[in-house]
Amino acid sequence: MNLDKYIRLAAILPESLVNGPGMRRVLFAQGCPHHCDGCFSPHTHSYEAGALIDMEDIIKDISCNPMLKGVTFSGGEPWEQADKFAYIAKRVKELGLNVWSYTGYTFEYILENRFNRKGWDELLQYVDVLVDGKFDINKMDSNLKFRGSSNQRIIDIKESLEVLGAVAIDVDNRETA
Repeated sequence: MNLDKYIRLAAILPESLVNGPGMRRVLFAQGCPHHCDGCFSPHTHSYEAGALIDMEDIIKDISCNPMLKGVTFSGGEPWEQADKFAYIAKRVKELGLNVWSYTGYTFEYILENRFNRKGWDELLQYVDVLVDGKFDINKMDSNLKFRGSSNQRIIDIKESLEVLGAVAIDVDNRETA
């Protein structure tokens, strides 16, 4: 088995209206280093649990649902398998869908480490919206849209990189923008 073709997921939610705008496919990463108090999916923390799923099967399945407006990566922690999620995100973008990613890491931490962690820069290039920050049970607010706690932010990646003047790398052409 060529493990490069597989991603370890805890679950796939075929259709969701609460994990970003429009009808979305949600991929729940297996494995998380954060262990947030009050996490709604502690079964995703182990790096050995879940199932290995062929990424091409995931992409094919996504392409067969014309109702989908986008795909959301949740967790566990998707950024722990950033190279795999980057591959899926690239293919999803080719289908004309948008990509959201939840993460316990902050946007600033991702920017600081994007060239040091496998797949982080590539994933950053393909994600449209990032919901960042660890879930904080003391800041939990069920009235928040697309977030569990008020410390989490909804970040438009492209706009934020432009505002910050951050150097973006075109991962397909390897040119500096």
